[in-house]
Amino acid sequence: METAERRARYQVTFIVLATGVIAYALLQSLVTPVLPTIQAALHTSQANVTWVLTAYLLSASVFTPIVGRLGDMSGKKRVFVWTLVALAVGSLLAAVATSLTMMIIARVIQGIGGGVIPLAFGIIRDEFPDEKVPGAVGVIAALIAVGSGLGIVLAGPIVDALNYHWLFWLPLIMVVIAAVCAYLFVPESLVRTKGRINYVAAVLMSTWLVALLVAVSEAPEWGWGSVRVVGLIALSVVVAIVWILVEVRSSNPLIDMRMMRIRAVWSTNLVALLFGMGMYSSFAFLPEFFQTPPSAGYGFGASITESGLMLLPLSVTMFMLGLVAGRMAEAWGSKNVLIVGSIVAVVAFLMYALQHEHKWDMYLASAILGVGFGMAFAAMSNLIVAAVPPEQTGVASGMNANIRTIGGSLGAAFMASVVTSGVAPGTLPAESGYTNGFLLMTVALVLSVVAAFFIPAIRRNAKDHREPHVDLRHPELAVVAGGTVVGDESE
Repeated sequence: METAERRARYQVTFIVLATGVIAYALLQSLVTPVLPTIQAALHTSQANVTWVLTAYLLSASVFTPIVGRLGDMSGKKRVFVWTLVALAVGSLLAAVATSLTMMIIARVIQGIGGGVIPLAFGIIRDEFPDEKVPGAVGVIAALIAVGSGLGIVLAGPIVDALNYHWLFWLPLIMVVIAAVCAYLFVPESLVRTKGRINYVAAVLMSTWLVALLVAVSEAPEWGWGSVRVVGLIALSVVVAIVWILVEVRSSNPLIDMRMMRIRAVWSTNLVALLFGMGMYSSFAFLPEFFQTPPSAGYGFGASITESGLMLLPLSVTMFMLGLVAGRMAEAWGSKNVLIVGSIVAVVAFLMYALQHEHKWDMYLASAILGVGFGMAFAAMSNLIVAAVPPEQTGVASGMNANIRTIGGSLGAAFMASVVTSGVAPGTLPAESGYTNGFLLMTVALVLSVVAAFFIPAIRRNAKDHREPHVDLRHPELAVVAGGTVVGDESE
């Protein structure tokens, strides 16, 4: 009876989760198009103001899997509420910041909010009826990307109508509402993971992540062959190896390496890395491409607001596909949805690279890219949630989101290096720089198609349409009622 009552309220729970996720996703991207405005307001340099983005990215990368693990151990609702509180505090500090230092501190605190992603997936798996889980996960996954896209669309109008402080005040209002409603209406999960936080593993993971992301974020400025970049990458590799050894030998690992060896997990994470490269590079560089004056031989001379509107079709189609991704997964299988979504995204990036003479080309390419992203992100989230036991959902989803963020950092850094190669200070990049950059991202997404074929398929009968839950003692074989993972066989 208690389970029935808890699950009867899953629609309310979903609305609360969606509100928190959208607020976090908006904060990811709202500041991207208006960094020059923030730079002028805080009286800092172009190089320094990029830390407003980098600090947020680093913090989210570190805290997302840790918060997911805390939720698995201590209760997903409780940690979800506290994560929203941290996001609210960070947003408040950012809204009133009068210096770059204060803004960076605020963005670091906001990065803790990355934990809402694995916690939302975990709550859905614990509290929703089984048949509703794929659809709900798909929509939440789409909302993450949609919120990021909408941030770029809305940034210009918000700054024009109000000022840049409202880029933080408006999400703050959403976060406070979500936190209060989560406390009042979201049931606490009964699923728990025994253990404690392995602080040595947490420090090691944080160290290699920070070293790697600082290196790739600053590489376009410092140079890929500079001592600082090479040294940080080497440090990252060494510490990552030590981290893996510590996790493997630990009786209480932060990230269970047996879980990471599951074929459905590592192959989906590889796709997430490659897809993250395409997603973040498109959000970071398409507005600049659109805003370039035609006198440069390309571009459309769009304003901040207009360049955001040119990406609006991406957000719309991404959300629409997220709404039906669950049903598509049931009909075709999440693996096949992911493959098709990757192929569609390849088509979009080819259009950006080779067919960008007219605005309608860009509107069409953005709409196609939204279709690909909407299908792929929903499918990836469903594959991860389905591949691990309920008590591992938070940490597995958190690591998948983290790997996507790492891919985004790599993609943005590679794209920046290609676009700005040979560009003199104060001059605009050549059209060939953007063309080569978009082609590079096309290659990344082609590789994601290849990687998706390594994800194990499921042989089902008509009685059961669920994805598998993998026994970590035998990760090579996953069994559900009526379905068995069968390697790469067709579903």
